Formats: sequence, structure tokens, C-alpha cells
Amino acid sequence: MNFTRRDLGRLALATIPAARAFAKPDSKWAGVQIGLNVPYSLRGLPDSADDILRDMIQLNLGAAELRLQPIEKFLGAPKPYVAPPRAGRLPLSPEKETERVAANEELRKWRLAQSMEGFKRFRQKYEDAGVLIEIVKFDNIDRFTDDEIDYCFQAAKTVGAKAISCEIPLSHTKRLGAFAEKHKMLVGYHGHTNVTDPEAFGKPESWETAFTYSKYNGANIDLGHFTAANNVSPAAFIEKYRDRITHVHIKDKKMNNGPNMPFGQGDTDIRGILQMMSKRRYPFQGTIEFEYTVPEGSDVMTEIAKCVAYCKNALT
Repeated sequence: MNFTRRDLGRLALATIPAARAFAKPDSKWAGVQIGLNVPYSLRGLPDSADDILRDMIQLNLGAAELRLQPIEKFLGAPKPYVAPPRAGRLPLSPEKETERVAANEELRKWRLAQSMEGFKRFRQKYEDAGVLIEIVKFDNIDRFTDDEIDYCFQAAKTVGAKAISCEIPLSHTKRLGAFAEKHKMLVGYHGHTNVTDPEAFGKPESWETAFTYSKYNGANIDLGHFTAANNVSPAAFIEKYRDRITHVHIKDKKMNNGPNMPFGQGDTDIRGILQMMSKRRYPFQGTIEFEYTVPEGSDVMTEIAKCVAYCKNALT
């Protein structure tokens, strides 16, 4: 039987009785913690909490921006509702809308019945393996009830996060910012390349407006998106608002809304910004977000490993 490099890595891990039995990953170079947005970056690969942890170890990455779903799935949460494919933004059928409401209510009840003990165990599992969960990402958190939002902040704190992240409309950051202030935890609003929609995070003014709503409203600056959308490096913005930055997403893109590129082939000054973070001792994570097309003959893990090596070489 022929084994791929990935198969061999998994077999090697399977023979070790506990994560603490082997060297822990270390991806903090020149004072800058490099992490990975998971499971998003591991696209197409198994995305259970154990799969993610094994992949992080194989990539020698000691920190993560982790979505809520693998945590809740590991703890036995009901399945969240997944909308069926439909053209454009057509509304759900009455039957599907009933299913969605019922599934969301079941999940809400499960969440509110949880103690934080399961989240403590989850944190210990990852930390024993050498992977810190520094940011927890929440999808559609602005649609949650007040008690669910409290649950989100409590869960994030319990697994060890320094901040939470999300992608929500600008006007909704007033409400979420109030919860962030209550829990004294920064929220990093993630941006893309839309600089015309007043509700989008694309131009610097969007984050600056959110900052006025709450001192705990922060920014998850995507280096590639910011560069592509604004045709300028985000370095000056990061330096000016360094106390509001929860983490930066590391990716390379071309200017003028150009495509995602392998690291070093686009217009994003990844190297310069990482070196600035090191020189100025910024405490926030540099989070690789893998998005460029996998070249023929390669695979996701191989390409992410190249991204990790690029970041390490920029800092050492």
C-alpha cells in the first residue's frame, strides 16, 4: 500500500499515546506568534477537533483562530442548520424555514444548558498538545439572542482566547460592542474588499466608526484584502490602531482587487508587516488564512507548510 506524506503523519501520531509525548509545536518567531485560521484554511480536509489538532501539530503551528463549530461538535452539540443550495438570495421555503427555526432553537437550548467544564477540558486538550486557542471565530453572532452572546464570550474566555472575531455589518457592532465591554474582551471585525457598501468592512473608516461605538470594538485586519481593496499597505493603520488589533490575517493578494497569490507573489507586504510586528513587539497573532488555489500536483497541507515557512523566514 502506498502512503502519502499526510497518511504517514497521521499514522505517526496514532502510535503516540498522548499529545504530550512528543515535541510540541512552536511557531513563535522573533516575538511574533504565527497561527492558522481553522478549520477554514484546511479546506476539504476532515474538520473535527481531533483532525484540526493533528494538522496543527503536523504543521508545527502552536496557535489558532478556531471557529466555534468544532468545539461545540466535540462537546456533543445538536447539528446546526445548514441551508440547502439555492439561487441567489432567494428565501427559504416555508418548510425549510420551519426546520431552520427549530434547529436553531434546539442549539440555543443546548448552549444555555452548558456549564463551562466541557470548554475547560477542550482547552486542556489543545494546550497539552501545545496549541493555544487565541481567538474564537463566531459565524452570525449578531443574529444570536442576548443570552447566547453571553455564552459565546464565556466559552471563548474559557478555551483561552484573548479575543473573538466575526464578520457582521457595521451597524450591528453597536450591539455586539456593548457585550464586548460587558465581558471586557476585544472583538475583531474581519474585513474584505468591499469599499462601497457602508455596512462592509473594507475601507479604514469602517473600523474607525466601529471604534467609536465601543472601546472593545477592534479590528481583524486581513493584510491581503486591505491591500487589494485600498491599494496601500495596512502597516500605517495597524501601527496607528495597534491597541485595537486583535490579530492580522496573513495572505497575499494583488492590488486593484486582484487575486489571491502564493506568499511572496502578490502585492501584500507580508514580510515588512511581520517584521514591524516583531520590532514594535505587538502582542497580537499573525494568522495565516490559506485561500490561494492549490497548484496541480500539490495539496492543502503542502501549501500551508510553504506559508508557514515564508512567515518563519521573514522573522528569522
